[in-house]
Amino acid sequence: MERTDIVIAGGGIAGLSAAARLGADGWKVILVDPAPQQGPGTPDQRTTAYLQPSIDTLTRAGAWAGLEDAGAELRVMRIVDAGGVERAPRTTADFDGAETKAGRFGWNVPNARARDALLDRLAQLPNVTLRFGTRVTGYLPRLDHALLRTDDNHRIETRLVVAADGRDSTLRRLAGIRHARWEYSQQALVFAVTHAAPHEGVSTEIHRTGGPLTLVPMPDHEGRPCSSVVWMVPGRRAIELDRLDDGALSQQLTDETMGLFGALTIVTPRARWPIISQVAHGVQADRLALIAEAAHVMPPIGAQGLNTSLHDIETLAQQIKSGGDPGAARALKSYERRVLPHMLTRVGGIDLLNRAAMAEPQPLRDLRRAGLQAISQIGPLRRLAICTGMGG
Repeated sequence: MERTDIVIAGGGIAGLSAAARLGADGWKVILVDPAPQQGPGTPDQRTTAYLQPSIDTLTRAGAWAGLEDAGAELRVMRIVDAGGVERAPRTTADFDGAETKAGRFGWNVPNARARDALLDRLAQLPNVTLRFGTRVTGYLPRLDHALLRTDDNHRIETRLVVAADGRDSTLRRLAGIRHARWEYSQQALVFAVTHAAPHEGVSTEIHRTGGPLTLVPMPDHEGRPCSSVVWMVPGRRAIELDRLDDGALSQQLTDETMGLFGALTIVTPRARWPIISQVAHGVQADRLALIAEAAHVMPPIGAQGLNTSLHDIETLAQQIKSGGDPGAARALKSYERRVLPHMLTRVGGIDLLNRAAMAEPQPLRDLRRAGLQAISQIGPLRRLAICTGMGG
């Protein structure tokens, strides 16, 4: 029997971030993940825009410096309404990070580089143990601890279990926590491009029909301006686009972005992901807390996904920071009271934004345009939108 303060199930970026944040507070942590440990340069083509509250959390974890070096600053969030069949912007709204306390929105970092930086930080924490190639198969809560069983026939006694084991979470199922999931018949194409025009720290989200097309600043690639692309389209079109060679897909993307960036050239392999939303009916059980995609999944709009996960982690860290028993019922219920409303608001808001971006009827597209104009041009509404987007 092995004993520890906290076991984290899940070795994705959220799980690694939780291990760094809780380990930095002095808790004895064991992280387990069923996948084998990957070396530097994992093939994940996605990037994540870390907003300022998430940067603060990773700074407390002692991990931010490693991520910052790999990313690009986000100074402006630009939304372009392009109607439907039109090939020119109808409305452009800029939300300037200068209106935030930090003077910027955050940084965009490749997931593979973020993972490497987090692993480097965890290697510096002697109270954190990583066990890849290990799956949790049993969870039994007791009065003052929980017992976990793993597929390599080990048992761990822990005071708190943190489930960061993804949208199909085993621990969520073992704890009997139900969830709701819905689909949009969309998929996202993800890759990076270079372009002629510099991005100047501007993240651009283009709305036409079928879903948003987002280009987020990255560091230069071979001396050329570079952006990561998340292109959300109906599932059938995603398959058709993914069948194109890089040259043909680059031309399609150049047309879709209306020449705002000049000619675009794909410079990385692609990935294709189904778009869903999901919410757990609760985020805690006896000796257990859900975080990240075990608790919530949302479309990749407005950089809310992983930033909401880091909000979970920071909230949990704050509820157990006084020491004592990290899995006490009072601490976990306090965590749920703070996280659940925030989570439901984020998932619901992104669901509405995605449905608005998918809208095809002209009256709905015109309504979307009018709403964007109002929010961007009316100072209090614009500042409220910025605050809400940053997690406030």
